[in-house]
Amino acid sequence: MSDLKKSIDKAVASIRKRVKDKPRFAIIIGTGLGGLAAAIDDRRSIPYTSIPGFVSSTVSSHKGQLTFGRIGDARIVAMEGRFHCYEGYTPAQVTFPVRVMRALGAEFLLISNVTGGMNPRYKPGDLVLIDDHINLQGVNPLAGPNDETLGQRFPDMSEPYDRELLGMAERVAMRMSIKVQRGVYVGVLGPNLETRAEYRFLRGIGADVVGMSTVPEVIVGVHCGFKIFTASVVTDSCLPDALAPARLEDIIAVATRAEKPLTALFNALVREIDTKCK
Repeated sequence: MSDLKKSIDKAVASIRKRVKDKPRFAIIIGTGLGGLAAAIDDRRSIPYTSIPGFVSSTVSSHKGQLTFGRIGDARIVAMEGRFHCYEGYTPAQVTFPVRVMRALGAEFLLISNVTGGMNPRYKPGDLVLIDDHINLQGVNPLAGPNDETLGQRFPDMSEPYDRELLGMAERVAMRMSIKVQRGVYVGVLGPNLETRAEYRFLRGIGADVVGMSTVPEVIVGVHCGFKIFTASVVTDSCLPDALAPARLEDIIAVATRAEKPLTALFNALVREIDTKCK
C-alpha cells in the first residue's frame, strides 16, 4: 500500500468517527461563493485542521471546513474553501481532499470558482460552464509514483468535464432563466494577476477565462474516477486594451452578487443528476 493510500485511509477513518454518511456528490466552493453552503440541509462540519492530511486555507474568504449534508434527497460533502499552489502547498496537498471525498463514496465532483474574463463577450457576474482547460501552472499533481489502486498511470483527458453533466446544466439553466455560456479555463499559478501581454497570450492560445485553481483538482478527479462539472463566475474583465486595476474586494463583491444564480444552478443540478443518473 502506498503512502498516499495510507494517508487517504487515515483521513477517511478520522472523518467516519464523526460522520457516517456516504455522500454521492462532492462540491468545491470557491472564493467569495460561500453562500453556496447555505443550500445544504442537515449541515455537519469538520474543520480542516481536525482531518489528518488536510492543510489550512490561508484565503480570508474561505471558511476552511468539510461540510456534510443534503441537497434535496442527495447526500453531499462540500469543501468550504479550497487550497492553492500559490499558498505554498504542493499539488498533492492541494488535491488530497478530492481523493478523500472520492474514498468517502462520492461519484460526482462539482466545482465552483471565480475567474477573470478574457472573452470580450463575457461581463462581470456572468456564469461560464467550463468545457475544457489549459494547464499553465507548471505542475501536475500526478507527477511521481502512481498507485494503480487509485487510478491509472496515464489517465485520458479528452473529456475532463463530463459532456452529459454540461448538457444537463445548460437545460437546467434554460429552464430557470439563468444565463450561462461555455468556455475554456486556463489555470495559472498566481498569486499575482496577469499583465496585458499575458492576457493577450492566454486569449491567443484559446482560453476564455483565467484562474489560479481548479486544474489540479480536475486532473486528480479524472484520475480517481469522478464525473466532473465546473462553473466559473467572471469577476472582472481582462481585456488588455481596456484593462483597469483589479481589487480583491471588488472581485469578492461581484462573486457575492453572483451567488444567487450560481447557488440556484448547483442546487437544481444536484437534484437533476441525483434523479436521472442512477
